[in-house]
Amino acid sequence: MPDRMEELNEHDTPPPGRIILHVDMDSFFASVEMREHPELKGKPVVVGADPQQGQGRGVVSTCSYEARKYGIHSAMPISKAYQLCPHAVFLPVNFPLYRTVSARVMGILRKYAESFQQVSIDEAYLDVSGLGSYEAAEECARVIKEEIRAAEGITCSIGIGPGKTVAKIASDYQKPDGLTVVRPDEVTDFLSPMPVGKIPGIGNKTASVLNGMGIITIGQLAASDVQELIARFGRWGIAMQELARGIDRREVRERGGRKSIGREMTFAEDTNDNDMILSRLDALAGDVHATLKKQGLRFRNLTIKVRYAGFATYTKSYTADHFTDDLTSIQRIARMLVREFLDDQKIRLIGIRLARFDQNAARQATIDEFFKGDV
Repeated sequence: MPDRMEELNEHDTPPPGRIILHVDMDSFFASVEMREHPELKGKPVVVGADPQQGQGRGVVSTCSYEARKYGIHSAMPISKAYQLCPHAVFLPVNFPLYRTVSARVMGILRKYAESFQQVSIDEAYLDVSGLGSYEAAEECARVIKEEIRAAEGITCSIGIGPGKTVAKIASDYQKPDGLTVVRPDEVTDFLSPMPVGKIPGIGNKTASVLNGMGIITIGQLAASDVQELIARFGRWGIAMQELARGIDRREVRERGGRKSIGREMTFAEDTNDNDMILSRLDALAGDVHATLKKQGLRFRNLTIKVRYAGFATYTKSYTADHFTDDLTSIQRIARMLVREFLDDQKIRLIGIRLARFDQNAARQATIDEFFKGDV
């Protein structure tokens, strides 16, 4: 099997054969509180406003799965939660603690992602298409779950699918501590029996309108007359039907649309042959340089990525004082950055990404100006 080379320009159409992970922390605030206070384990825990003996005016931020058995859920009035379970442990929201834990969790997730997108304090998407198969993605997900459990003492649920919508629905399928894999040929059977409200973006009001049209399940939405959907919902009708069919072209990208140009290469077999690795790295440098020149850009930031045989992924970056589009600079910096990763461990994937662009209007920086000293 030949080596696989993939373009990672974030503004291109997503390639076919994508494999997306959606990672959702289980009852995040409550789980962190129970980790901090082990005596709360197994008890109904509600994080949110002060219930004030059922007179509180705030809402539930989150609650433990034990509390959910009483019908309590996020965004419920705290007074209602107290009525449902007055003996629950009610705790105030501790955002500084949750943000700290979240940052560490997201740091773990980034190591495994080709592209990463944090969408809230407790959930994120990872594009792991470079792993090449759903079997490898499932193994990677198990590694992620174990690392988060070992490092933070909390659990997460992961959904794996060909797009963001399917992955998100899958992550909720076997909560808590779940792992659900939906391959492309399984999408229809997986989605069809579910209620339309399971599709992200279809809220109670839209679901109610759909139900009134006789559209109860996702399968029925997928098979509906698109003209009727357009007549009722406009362009959103088309989008809803595509999502119901598992069609989701959205890329996994950092918020803010951070622009970059990158290439990755997955070796046919994991290797610690340094000459081969450096040769492939030079080839990747040539590829990103060609795209850089074609777009008339210069860059200041270069990042290399290395994924080992066990899926652990590391990056190292260098930011220069001057913009350049010089191929020699790209190759030299990439080789310097990758040096610390060339040991006895076998490497599965290497990549180069350029960022922090400027239009090529000013004088070309020389390699001596661009590269100063050791990295």
